[in-house]
Amino acid sequence: MQTGTLFLIPVPLTENAANKSFTAYLGNTVNAIGTYIVENEKTARKFLKEAGIRIPQSELVIRDFGKHKRGNSLVPFFKELMTGKDVGLMSEAGCPGVADPGAEIVAEAHKRGIKVVPLVGPSSILLALMASGFNGQSFVFHGYLPIDKAERSKKIRELEQAALKNRQTQLFIETPFRNNHLFEDILKNTQLHTLLCVACNITGEDEYIRTMSIGQWRKERIDLHKKPTIFLLYREA
Repeated sequence: MQTGTLFLIPVPLTENAANKSFTAYLGNTVNAIGTYIVENEKTARKFLKEAGIRIPQSELVIRDFGKHKRGNSLVPFFKELMTGKDVGLMSEAGCPGVADPGAEIVAEAHKRGIKVVPLVGPSSILLALMASGFNGQSFVFHGYLPIDKAERSKKIRELEQAALKNRQTQLFIETPFRNNHLFEDILKNTQLHTLLCVACNITGEDEYIRTMSIGQWRKERIDLHKKPTIFLLYREA
């Protein structure tokens, strides 16, 4: 029996950003799919409504791949795909599989010979890189830095040196309620001429993206508390 296709469906990064995130093809795709694997069911159903899904939500099959469901057998998530039905995979925000646990579903799909189709949509990592003015040909996304303050400070200095040695953009994030602490640690542990881009609430109504030297940032006061933010470091000789 022919298997279905796994569509990777990006979700808006912020509230009221649907018109910046949807394409006509995405709208057509969600209206041709009745089963979804999602990180957050509430977010997913809201997104589908905004995307203009015409299938009654009561008729949808939503398979929860949230943090409490990971680590178990992946077999139930592939029931429809293995019987020839197309399925959509959605992160809570942004692109599934990129800094996202959905990568596990995608990897299993490839093992099973299932066709995987990524749809165009917002990625905070790429949007931040685009807007930073930093090297877009050599970059590394590190995810979360260590929580321990001493280890985090050491890591920041290592990233600064990697940026200088390799002329490579270093990207990383933090849990939003710890953003201000990370921002202060960056300023304390990097040199004056190192460049820092702060990209906050990308695509949102209060989007804030700014690149300056550490020396300039030390004269600024910004509040990043509970705001999704990506930090980018870069340093030229």
